[in-house]
Amino acid sequence: TLQAQSPFDYARQSALYIPLDLPRPADPAHAEKLAEWAGEAIARLGGRTLLLTTTLRSLHVIGAMLRQRFPADSGIEVLVQGESGKRQIMERFRLAGDPAPESEDIRQGCVLVASASFWEGLDVPGDALQLLIIDKLPFPPPGDPLVDARTRQLETQGRSAFKDFALPEAAVALKQGAGRLIRSETDTGVLVVADTRLATMGYGKRLLRALPAMR
Repeated sequence: TLQAQSPFDYARQSALYIPLDLPRPADPAHAEKLAEWAGEAIARLGGRTLLLTTTLRSLHVIGAMLRQRFPADSGIEVLVQGESGKRQIMERFRLAGDPAPESEDIRQGCVLVASASFWEGLDVPGDALQLLIIDKLPFPPPGDPLVDARTRQLETQGRSAFKDFALPEAAVALKQGAGRLIRSETDTGVLVVADTRLATMGYGKRLLRALPAMR
């Protein structure tokens, strides 16, 4: 077998940022504050942003606030998962920043707010995606029947459901989500994880090790 290293130079092509001034994820105002914070970054970039959420509530709150911040005549289009087909949304997002076929004008920038299936399988190389924001660490959702069953099984074995299940699952999901940012050897971008636990909790180091070696 051959194990080859990634062709991407993550330390040069990308950077990781954790905004410590945002509320803790459990704070009900987290989604609203994140939408305000993201709006400033999106305005500077002219779009070019993918915002991945861990809950449908955050998806709707952030999508609605960004739509209010960037109306139809703002030059930035806000796409929200569920308002049209996944393939259609992905194609519109990929085309953002490319010259329109009928002229030399640049298409307006795009922001995509998405959850669930968009954490993997979304491939947007080039300038259309330069900022990837993940709202919270993607721990398995409490109350899900499979998660609860797995938790009970580990606890009956005397093992830690958090260390042996929730944390590894979050590491894999975080790595998959972060993988949407750099898709070619010429891509550049910033990954923002808007969850202070990544920097302040002891288990954050384990999750950081799951990410590419970004600045």
